[in-house]
Amino acid sequence: MLHSHKNDSVPTPGRRWFCHAAVAALTLCILLIHGYHPFAEDGGLYVAGIESVLDPSLFPHDLAFATATRHYSLFAPFIAQLVRALHIPLPWLLLLAYLAGAWLLLYAAWKIAEQCVRSERSQRAQVYAVALLAAWYSLPIAGTSLLLMDPYVTARTFSTPLSLLAIAFALNFQWQRKNATLLLRCVACLALAAAFHPLMATYAAGLIVALLVAKSPSRRVQLSSWIILAVSAVLAAALLQIIAPAESAAAIVAATSRYYWFLSQWQWYELLGLAGPLVVLVLLMRYARATLGESGTALCRASIAVGLIAMLVSLLFAHEQFSTHLVARLQPLRAFLLLYAIMTILLGATLADLCLRWPRLRILPPLCITAMACVMFFAQRQTFPASQHLELPWGAPTNPWSRAFLWARDNTPTDALFALDANYVTTPGEDAQTFRATAERSVLPDFSKDGGEAAIRPALATDWFVGMVAQKDLSRLTDAERDTHLNPMHVSWLLLLSTATTSNPCPYDNGTVKICRLDP
Repeated sequence: MLHSHKNDSVPTPGRRWFCHAAVAALTLCILLIHGYHPFAEDGGLYVAGIESVLDPSLFPHDLAFATATRHYSLFAPFIAQLVRALHIPLPWLLLLAYLAGAWLLLYAAWKIAEQCVRSERSQRAQVYAVALLAAWYSLPIAGTSLLLMDPYVTARTFSTPLSLLAIAFALNFQWQRKNATLLLRCVACLALAAAFHPLMATYAAGLIVALLVAKSPSRRVQLSSWIILAVSAVLAAALLQIIAPAESAAAIVAATSRYYWFLSQWQWYELLGLAGPLVVLVLLMRYARATLGESGTALCRASIAVGLIAMLVSLLFAHEQFSTHLVARLQPLRAFLLLYAIMTILLGATLADLCLRWPRLRILPPLCITAMACVMFFAQRQTFPASQHLELPWGAPTNPWSRAFLWARDNTPTDALFALDANYVTTPGEDAQTFRATAERSVLPDFSKDGGEAAIRPALATDWFVGMVAQKDLSRLTDAERDTHLNPMHVSWLLLLSTATTSNPCPYDNGTVKICRLDP
């Protein structure tokens, strides 16, 4: 039997205060549990883009790679403008942006939980729903090479919360009444999300369309609409595949180097990461109606539909042997990022509501969430073992690679061009710290991060391939071999492992890596 939820759904001042206080406390928990690494992984790509806006003289040799994240996104100009307007140093503003994105994510999750949780214990269930999302903040999304949210700042730091907030507004939509204000707010959130990350906002818009279909009172209308949506997605993908031009050999190498674009290359446990959320959502839709109500079950239906459509499109059109990889480049399985967030919110609320019915089980939700938070803390420490858990603006890095990058920033000319091993970000102890953003110096493209940009933008593929090949096993080469590869590219500095043999002068050596001048 569905319990009355009238009183709990009213946003009284006391409930608003409690919501904001709980979200603020959980935001601090996110920082402490999941850490903060502003120049690691994709964070370094976006920071380089911001730095290029703030100082156009930077990156004279690799500007196309430094500014790759600025295409179709206002994230870098937005952050740069905030730095100028507020007169706050970029490292400090990045920390504030990270906290703001985490807060907004939890607030959006709370608004979704408010719309979905329909029980007498709704407020406590909402707390646990948001707390579970905080505990799983950096959860990997199947095999997509994405995290639910990153321990650094990217465009997704804002696009994901804004997308969830748009979903929260759409949840309140009713076909039988006027919804102009709700739709306006929903569209505004989607537009802001698209300004930061157009691709992820597009998948959020698809989920909202599916949600509006799921809220239709007619099952016949729902079924026909699901079919139309699936057929439309397949036809659109087919059209893109047909009109896409054939790619160069370098572009194909870049595309196929991103294994996570292709389901055929996924491991079995990564495939379970796609099936698992859908199974959970089916179970919630079937057995948790008393807790989730109509809005919650409609959100489950919409999420399942979007997940299945994304898998279908990927299975049909994302194949490494194709001569063009336009559909694969759009990464339809990225739609699962929002599905993971929704699954977490609804699962946390449902399990908490179930335990709260019996006094003896009320201790289970906080214990389970605490245990999961500890697991995620341990996972983060294993991911960044050589770096501080919180790389805050006022602290000096402990990672020897980061220290070397900072030396390069402070002791080499702005027009210097560096070469590093093509796979330096995956070297044990390097912790995926990015050279370009930390050192603020030009560098030949690497396999991992710049390879991802080349895969998305085929125009960069040739430069990426040439630079990546020239830096392969750089520390193992002789000076003559390095000169053969790097002199035609006018490289002026090298970053090598300290064990590398070279007769070039090396003014910096910290025992792990050394920086050497490459004499012309």
